[in-house]
Amino acid sequence: MKTRTALAGAAVLVLGLAACSDPSAGAPAATTTAAATWPDPAARLDGVTLTIWAAQNSNTVPKQVVDAFQKATGAKVEVVTIPDPYEQGVQTKVATGDKPDLAFWQPTASMLTALNATTNLQPLTDAPWLSKYAPDLRDITGILNDTRYATLVTSPAVEGVYYNREVFEANGITGTPKNFDEMIEVARKLKAKGVTPFHEMAGDRWGTQWWVQVQLADAAKDGLWERINTGKETFEGPTVLGAIKKYRSLIDEGLFNADIRTAKFEDQGAALLSGKAAMAVQVNSFFGLLQASSDTATLDKRIGFFPISPSGNVGTSIPDQSNALVAFRTGDAGREAAARQLLAYWMGPGYPAFVADRSTVSLQTAVPSPPDVPRALLDVHASLPSSVGSMQSQAVANPDLYLNLADMITGTLSPEKVASATQKQFEQLARAAGATGF
Repeated sequence: MKTRTALAGAAVLVLGLAACSDPSAGAPAATTTAAATWPDPAARLDGVTLTIWAAQNSNTVPKQVVDAFQKATGAKVEVVTIPDPYEQGVQTKVATGDKPDLAFWQPTASMLTALNATTNLQPLTDAPWLSKYAPDLRDITGILNDTRYATLVTSPAVEGVYYNREVFEANGITGTPKNFDEMIEVARKLKAKGVTPFHEMAGDRWGTQWWVQVQLADAAKDGLWERINTGKETFEGPTVLGAIKKYRSLIDEGLFNADIRTAKFEDQGAALLSGKAAMAVQVNSFFGLLQASSDTATLDKRIGFFPISPSGNVGTSIPDQSNALVAFRTGDAGREAAARQLLAYWMGPGYPAFVADRSTVSLQTAVPSPPDVPRALLDVHASLPSSVGSMQSQAVANPDLYLNLADMITGTLSPEKVASATQKQFEQLARAAGATGF
């Protein structure tokens, strides 16, 4: 399942252009901004039809809960798959006035801005399920300008390191690295024994950005993205450029797979699961790929996860569209209320069955995670409270860093050119999004 966050930069640009012709942009909201009422989750909705937009990697997520909601309420719910690239497709439709009742959406501030949330989305600030979230998760994402517009339904993705436990054990690696430099030393020991330390999938390009972002975790905690947002620092500065150069040097050192230029996402999963490579820096959708080709017992035996940063084991959180839902202002008060009711059902009486069906980590303190959730996913979730926000979460715009890094790997851009091209696009996107100072 390919992550959608890699497309965020291009998506913001699309909306920045599309908003100029959006008949609803800047117009009065379709409904009042007063606190919404929350219907009984199981109240009858005979004759009501709701539409949920989903991507190709999230269109099966709601099946169980939608079936249960339809049976409980009499409503009809249609899940419509928007073709990839999902974000661009959604934004183009919304810009022309075509809106669903609900949609899967990346719940970061920049992507809520990209949907013109204040005009197009229903506020969810007083949602009845918020108090049920684990405290560390309640306010981690989904909020724009102090108003909540998105609700998490699954655990947000984290950038970190997936590793093959058996490869570590076979080569005398008895513990996981405690910081980035220790990880590189482990990689060098593995290479000396003939093992490919890291696998990268530059053929699909989008995952290349994780290597730079995990190196920026400490700087992000120290306000890096706020400085970049305000022009006090740039991608061409020593912090980001230094991370890009470090990535390039590790590739030049031979710590990655020989086919790094052409390898794809599926190749990365196969290499780690088989032990042909020891580690991969990735996000949650990577583990979904592994789950599609293996069982929990095998994954628990072979695959582990640890967060990483220069100073320690700090993860970088990057919630994607499969993690969250938004409810649209459609101008139909009845359907808007029904959409809120579906969310209330999903995150209320329907939630235990939902997490059991998906074998996913529970976000609610009173609902235990199913016993068949793989250990690696539990470790990913456990890293969230101490994680820092990614570029996608904290920057006012998300340039195509991953495309530029892929071009660096194939030899068409230097690290300096990667940084300058990314900064130039960041400024363009920031202006299009109305950010001050650009």
